[in-house]
Amino acid sequence: MISSIVSLRHQQSFERLTHRLRTCGGLRWSATASVICAAFVGPAIAQSSSEAMIADALRAAPAGILETAKVSDMAGNILREGTSDYTCYPSPDGLAGPMCMDSEWQRWMAAWMGGTPFTAERLAIAYMLAGDSPDGGASNIDPAATQPTADNEWVVEGPHMMVISPDPSVYDGIPTVIQTDGPYVMWSGTPYVHVMVPIAARPEQRSAQSQ
Repeated sequence: MISSIVSLRHQQSFERLTHRLRTCGGLRWSATASVICAAFVGPAIAQSSSEAMIADALRAAPAGILETAKVSDMAGNILREGTSDYTCYPSPDGLAGPMCMDSEWQRWMAAWMGGTPFTAERLAIAYMLAGDSPDGGASNIDPAATQPTADNEWVVEGPHMMVISPDPSVYDGIPTVIQTDGPYVMWSGTPYVHVMVPIAARPEQRSAQSQ
């Protein structure tokens, strides 16, 4: 889930995440998924707050990267240095749960946020082992959707992994609907196609808001 500026087309998706950042003129992401924003230059994060964010971020991590992943907040402040290719982030409000992404997934995130084309250069896996936040989730068919509707297949996923591949045939034969008991393809037919791999039960789902 990075060097592009978040486009107006996707700003609504991140409104709750970015409302405190907009005074600096928008989000700009670095190649390592760090948000650079002058409004955040100032005193260091309080130790207790840092520890809480680190603990939250690492809820997404599998055992293999738990000790080696870098941890960053969504403003680009490095909370813990790491030695692996993975960076873990605490939960962004109203969007998702904590997540751990390698550099290829960070390229994917930049493209999705900026509405730009993306082609994976290698197989890559992202981890969200704490699942989506209760007020988060995503449409399974529309990468730009921000809220559940009656027909956009919104899903609040439980603990899961996500897989991207440069080989389109990887997605062949995998269900493209969420009503399945195994992996499914999300955002099929878009540059942001990926495989969702649930590893535990889904939580309570969100309902479409009345118009």
